[in-house]
Formats: sequence, structure tokens, C-alpha cells
Amino acid sequence: MQVGNAHYRFEKDLPKKAVLFPLSGALLLPGGRLPLNIFELRYLQMIDFALSSDRLIAMIQPALDGAIRSDGEPELCKVGCLGRIVSVSETGDGRYLIALQGVCRFRIVEEANVKTPFRQAKIAPFLTDIAEDQGAEKVDRTALLNTFRAFLEANDMEADWEGVNNAGNATLVNALSMMAPYGPAEKQALLEAPDLRTRAETLVAITEIALARDRDDYVANLQ
Repeated sequence: MQVGNAHYRFEKDLPKKAVLFPLSGALLLPGGRLPLNIFELRYLQMIDFALSSDRLIAMIQPALDGAIRSDGEPELCKVGCLGRIVSVSETGDGRYLIALQGVCRFRIVEEANVKTPFRQAKIAPFLTDIAEDQGAEKVDRTALLNTFRAFLEANDMEADWEGVNNAGNATLVNALSMMAPYGPAEKQALLEAPDLRTRAETLVAITEIALARDRDDYVANLQ
């Protein structure tokens, strides 16, 4: 997999330790691009740290049950996604605007005892993620597009169908998963799907549930 100017082909290309950026509701997937507005001091320092080393940041959600550690920091989900900083700009008012491109998912092995203001952890990368488009041919593209079209119609939205139709299955599944307006639990389920086909099926199922709920709410409001 190529991300920006870097190539990630083998285990040796991936870190065994990474800086952690806990952010609820944020979903980064391999190959996807996530824009971020960085303003908190410790995370500005984290960006500087990453830029001076491997440019990698481990995006991860706080634990879904809201558990808090004794030091006041949130417990974390066990699975996140490594992203490489592929663009960065300074705003002039102390913020960074960055874009992360997903490299691969990871599992936290052990959080590191560090003196930096931002958290770090030993991680185990998902090596299967760096095999581009692995399993893409097993995705039910028709079901995915039909559900996406129904979601757009229900929400009176438009899409760039030329771009959608030209996108490969892996790009399509991951892009739709990242842009889907669902909560932290649904985002984590999409992240932790074991393969691309399962992620697509999970996205279809979540969307169908949301559409059915919206229809029920609409009928209830008419009564």
C-alpha cells in the first residue's frame, strides 16, 4: 500500500509503537482520508512529534461504555486505525489543519508509560490491511449501491454518481463507511469488521435499520 510518499508492504514498514489520538465518532479506514482540525495544545505537540518521526498517528475511539481511568483520561477501544499525515497547514491562530490517510488497523497491546502530554501505546498492526483491495471482489456492490441510493433519497441528498460508479469496491466501501452519519458504536463495528465484505454487509444492515426507524417515526408522527 502506498500512502502519500510512503510505501507499506511488510511488517517492518509498520511501527510497533504509536502516538494515540482518542476521538469519539471519528472513523478512519485503510485508504480513507480524514480531515482534522487540531487546536488542543497536547495534540498540537503530538502533530509536531509525528511530523518529526514517521508521520503516523493512531486514531482510536474512547471506550464505548464511557469508562474513565483514575487519572481522568478515558479508557480506549482496543482497535483503531493508523493514519499518515499527508497534508498539514497552519492557520495563523495556533491551529493545524491536517489530513490523515489510513494505512492499516491496529490493536492496542499495552499503553506505554511516557512523559509526553499525549498518550502512546505498543500496537499490533493488522498486516492483512496493507494488501490493497484484498477481498474487494466479494463485496455485494449492487446491494451496497441500492442501500446508498435509498439513504440519499430518504435524506433528500445528491451524490456524484460518476465518481461512485468509477470507484473500486474497497474505495467505495471505506469511503461510504467513513461518511456515514452514525454513532460511535456503529463506527466501531464498521472498523472492526474482519474483512471488506463484512464491512459492506455491516454498513448495509446499519443503514437499513436507520431507514426503517425513520419510516416508523414518520408513520408515528402522522397518527
